[in-house]
Amino acid sequence: MSLVKGNSAVSESVQKESLNGTAHQNGTNGFAWPGVFGALAEQSVARAQDGCADIKAASGQIADALRETYSTNAGGATSYGLKVIEISNANTAAAMDFFAQLLGSKSVTDVFAASAAHARKTLNATSVQNRELWELTQQLATQAGEPVRKSVARIFQKAS
Repeated sequence: MSLVKGNSAVSESVQKESLNGTAHQNGTNGFAWPGVFGALAEQSVARAQDGCADIKAASGQIADALRETYSTNAGGATSYGLKVIEISNANTAAAMDFFAQLLGSKSVTDVFAASAAHARKTLNATSVQNRELWELTQQLATQAGEPVRKSVARIFQKAS
């Protein structure tokens, strides 16, 4: 069956397509992109690809910075652990010396004098040891953050 539209005969299927918007009267489908829109789409795709490449490069830089940070942290943890072992060894030796001195004491007065002297030495040693650990901790924290700080600074410099 054909419907008459204006002076020409139009098939029923063309008429239905025309009514629901899937085809124009000239037979084109209405979704064709003129040249201007095609060029804009190509530019957008090119920009998106460039953006993905930039993100991939930044991701690689961040991975490198994290790898360097991990390496620095591993070395720092080792240094800290060795310092704790060194301090523990020194404290154990001092305690053994104190007990040996106590065993060699001949009077209660000698025991009190040795105890007071050991307490002073222990307090001074603990103060020095805590300061050393604190300084080491600050140094390790600075070193651990340095690779990430440098990487972030490079990324922001490229963005500027």
